[in-house]
Amino acid sequence: MKSWEDNVRKVVPYTPGEQPKIENLIKLNTNENPYPPAPGVEEAWKAFDIEKLKLYPDPAVKELVDALAEYYGLKSSQVFVGVGSDDVLAMLFLTFFNSKKPILFPDITYSFYDVWADMLRIPYEVQPLDENLHIRKEDYYRDNGGVIFPNPNAPTGVLQSLEDIEDIIKHNQDVIVIVDEAYIDFGGRSALPFIEKYDNVIIVQTFSKSRSMAGARIGYAMANEKLIRYLNDVKYSFNSYTMNAPAIALGVPAVKDREYFEKTVQHVIATRERVKVELKALGFVFEDSMSNFLFVTHPEISMVQLFADLRKEGIIVRHFDKPERIREYLRITIGTDAQMDTLLSFLREYLKK
Repeated sequence: MKSWEDNVRKVVPYTPGEQPKIENLIKLNTNENPYPPAPGVEEAWKAFDIEKLKLYPDPAVKELVDALAEYYGLKSSQVFVGVGSDDVLAMLFLTFFNSKKPILFPDITYSFYDVWADMLRIPYEVQPLDENLHIRKEDYYRDNGGVIFPNPNAPTGVLQSLEDIEDIIKHNQDVIVIVDEAYIDFGGRSALPFIEKYDNVIIVQTFSKSRSMAGARIGYAMANEKLIRYLNDVKYSFNSYTMNAPAIALGVPAVKDREYFEKTVQHVIATRERVKVELKALGFVFEDSMSNFLFVTHPEISMVQLFADLRKEGIIVRHFDKPERIREYLRITIGTDAQMDTLLSFLREYLKK
């Protein structure tokens, strides 16, 4: 080994969901919304002035920040926008998790958390989900350097009650508590009101799921003004121009069209609830998901083999090799009704074999 390699920051990277280039593919592996963004987004795209690309974008992302603040009934100084929620979460780790004490998050959760912790040399300890893949709030009562968890959790889809979330916050008022709400619009109640009640709570959301804009890479955090100010200080010390001009221009109409947003979300929810009934009738087992995906297993067939056989049929879902206890699960994104009907037809025939 060359001596310079001793100084390389070596990490095991996050593995993103596959983005295969296959014709007629039914893509149910990365929890994208199957419906297009709001009509105003397309209009903004067509109207975008290409001359703006000569200039740097607004580093404060004011137009989009203001639109989000108005939507949620907040001050603009309580909103931070970044390049997808991944960028926002990475900034949060960098800004707030600097104790020598370990941060806490679930053992089965968004697999970027341990990557950021390892990369930034943040000590951490994972807290095992219970036998039903639920977070145990009591595991977060102990001394720590910060707490983060998704709600609903990913990849399980399980929703934690606001009562349990507040209980976790009450037991951790000396550290930052981050609630990652990437999927909250698909059936949960946001913990956003807690940012007014507690000075250490940060809520993170994204345009990638419910707003059908994964390709635009827009995420945001909401908290009290002091926490957002700290976050912006780190952002401007790291990269002052994080959001590109087209993303800002497209994000604003996506926020403002509340009617289209709610209609699309309800369509996904209706499809999810129908598919739950169908899968249970086929013998699949899963916890009640409040996200835009289902995390399923089956007592009589191998999920590893089913994953491969679905792929042969042009249906891509997500399989996780680690940790071992979820190896026999598949995460299935809720697609269009037609896509889910194709999946269900395949599964009916598959289970007859």
